[in-house]
Amino acid sequence: MARICNSRAGVTLLSLILFCLTASNHIVPVAEAIWLSIPNSGSKCVSEEIQNSVVVLADYYVINEEHPQHPVTVTVRVTSPYGNNLHHTENVTHGQFAFTTTEAGNYLACFSLDGHQEPAVSITLSLDWKIGIAAKDWESVAKKEKIEGVELEVRRLKDHAEAIHNNLIYLKQREADMREVSEKTNSRVAWFSIMSLGVCIVVSVLQLWHLKSYFQKKKLI
Repeated sequence: MARICNSRAGVTLLSLILFCLTASNHIVPVAEAIWLSIPNSGSKCVSEEIQNSVVVLADYYVINEEHPQHPVTVTVRVTSPYGNNLHHTENVTHGQFAFTTTEAGNYLACFSLDGHQEPAVSITLSLDWKIGIAAKDWESVAKKEKIEGVELEVRRLKDHAEAIHNNLIYLKQREADMREVSEKTNSRVAWFSIMSLGVCIVVSVLQLWHLKSYFQKKKLI
C-alpha cells in the first residue's frame, strides 16, 4: 500500500512539474529572441503587453551583414504605455536596458539608424527580450540562498507557479474590464437604436400631417 501511495505521489509531482513547464511557456511571459531588419529610413518597433510590477531585461546588438568591417550605430528608445521614456540612447552598436513596469499595457521599443551615417544594406538587430521570471538571475539566487539541484528546481517551479497565478489574475481582470466595456457599448447601441426608431416614427408622423394639410389646402381630399 505504501509503495502504491509513493508511486502515485511521484506521478502527481511529475505531472505538476510538466504542467508548470508547459503552462509557463504559454501563460507566463518568457525570453524572446527577435531578429529585426532595420530600414534605412524610419524605425522598427517591437511592442509587448506587460502587466504592472514586472521586471524587463533586454540585450541588443547590431549586425551589418553587407559590410561587417564598418560598424553601424542605431538610436534606441523604449517607452511606457503612457509615453514615458524608459530608455533612450544614440550612436550605439549594442546595449542593454532594464526596468520594472509601473503601468500595465503595451511597452514599445523602437530602433532606427542614426542619420549622420551612410545608408547601409541588410542591417539586422538582435533583441533578446526577457520578461518576468525569464529575467531572473537564478545563479545569483542559488549563491545567495545557498541552494542547488532539486531544491533550486523546486524554487524555480514555485516562482513559475506564482507567475502563472498572477498572470491568470491579470487576464481575468482584463476579461472583466473588456466584458464591462462590451456591455456598456451594447447598452449604448440599444439606446441609440431606440432613439433612431423614435426619430423615424416622429418624422413619419410629421410628414403625414404635412401632406394631409397640403392636400386639404389644395382641396384634393
